[in-house]
Amino acid sequence: QVQLVESGGGLVQPGGSLRLSCAASGNIDSISFLGWYRQAPGEQRELAAGLLRGAIPQYAGSVRGRFTISRDNDKNTVYLQMNSLKPEDTAVYYCNAYSEYTLRNFWGQGTQVTVSP
Repeated sequence: QVQLVESGGGLVQPGGSLRLSCAASGNIDSISFLGWYRQAPGEQRELAAGLLRGAIPQYAGSVRGRFTISRDNDKNTVYLQMNSLKPEDTAVYYCNAYSEYTLRNFWGQGTQVTVSP
């Protein structure tokens, strides 16, 4: 099992920045992928940024150049630094981990990000 706890969401003005954090616990060694998905009202959940073990970070085209995903292995935490935020970035952001041992996806509870004047 893997547990994920997110923090860092909130309300920010357009052009502002936020950093999301996701602390992982449990069977950490089994995780081969860590990522941030987001879901806007009425929309499907989409991958915003992801880190696959041994690969370069992946980004959705809409966030590339503005968002940065990183991982602190000592703290078992993955971050999403979001800069130059736009109203269309408004969504619930979910941390995701994929376990290559159990072939299961694990999800955090979600954190709301609202970009509004």
